[in-house]
Amino acid sequence: GLYCTLEVDSFGYFVNKAKTRVYRDTAEPNWNEEFEIELEGSQTLRILCYEKCYHKSKLTKEDGETTDRIMGKGQIQLDPQTLQDKDWQRTVIFMNGVEVKLSVKFTSREFSLKRMPSRKQTGVFGVKIGVVTKRERSKVPYIVRQCVEEIERRGMEEVGIYRVSGVATDIQALKAAFDINNKDVSITMSEMDVNAIAGTLKLYFRELPEPLFTDELYPNFAEGIVLSDPVAKESCMLNLLLSLPEPNLVTFLFLLDHLKRVAEKENINKMSLHNLATVFGPTLLRPSEKDSKIPANPMHPMAMTDSWSLEVMSQVQVLLYFLQLETIPTPDSKRQSILFSTEV
Repeated sequence: GLYCTLEVDSFGYFVNKAKTRVYRDTAEPNWNEEFEIELEGSQTLRILCYEKCYHKSKLTKEDGETTDRIMGKGQIQLDPQTLQDKDWQRTVIFMNGVEVKLSVKFTSREFSLKRMPSRKQTGVFGVKIGVVTKRERSKVPYIVRQCVEEIERRGMEEVGIYRVSGVATDIQALKAAFDINNKDVSITMSEMDVNAIAGTLKLYFRELPEPLFTDELYPNFAEGIVLSDPVAKESCMLNLLLSLPEPNLVTFLFLLDHLKRVAEKENINKMSLHNLATVFGPTLLRPSEKDSKIPANPMHPMAMTDSWSLEVMSQVQVLLYFLQLETIPTPDSKRQSILFSTEV
């Protein structure tokens, strides 16, 4: 049973970003799987090839984790100059007698993180959240409730949940099923790798035509998070949060509760509140193009990178702030609907 994991270096250490399916009974697996991996200052892509060990008792580490046998290790440098090419670049990595063929294509952040409003208003991806909740007569979009429910059912102890990429084709299949309101979507989900479900939820928020925190309030959240007085900061941040439109607020609080529950199992899934904020911050806060404050100066790519990094750090900090707040008081008028939504 062979499988590979893909890791990239992120701020000084390697993090696992993707894992292929396990191929049994063959020395020449043909995975043919595609992953989209976010790079955060990464310079190296590392590939590890493992043999799945089914006799777990023999390979148990001190902390009780089981470990599979590593067959080979290899890496490729993620050189921005080489990767600027728009086409897929085929590469072969030789490691300890194992030969792995892969193709790599780089997409710059301006394109990979672009919010793409849907032309049709019938689906859920790329459609305003208020339109979807009104159509469904729901407080929280069905897609969000379904994905959260499935992850809480079997993904809470998955190492790297929300950080490890799902297979791109699985995510696209789930996206299509939700978009056409396929009644069998829950059956499809139950048979799918949990990382693809996590990836679908992230994609939904990433493709909202306007961020969950709204374009209008985004600059205010960015200003509020840098206030030094903790009392003023809490007052400002809570007032801003409660100014969000109701579908946005109720959906955010529903997601927030879920992410806190994920972090409660950090000792198993390795996802701390900070890790979750890093994954979800830009997804929930990044403004749509017209409101983005990013300088568009092609002569100074470094300035652009720095600006992106500062903006991303701010988005992470905003989400982390709410994740770390003990309680979020809500006005009575909204409390009923919020209670209802979190019980759905």
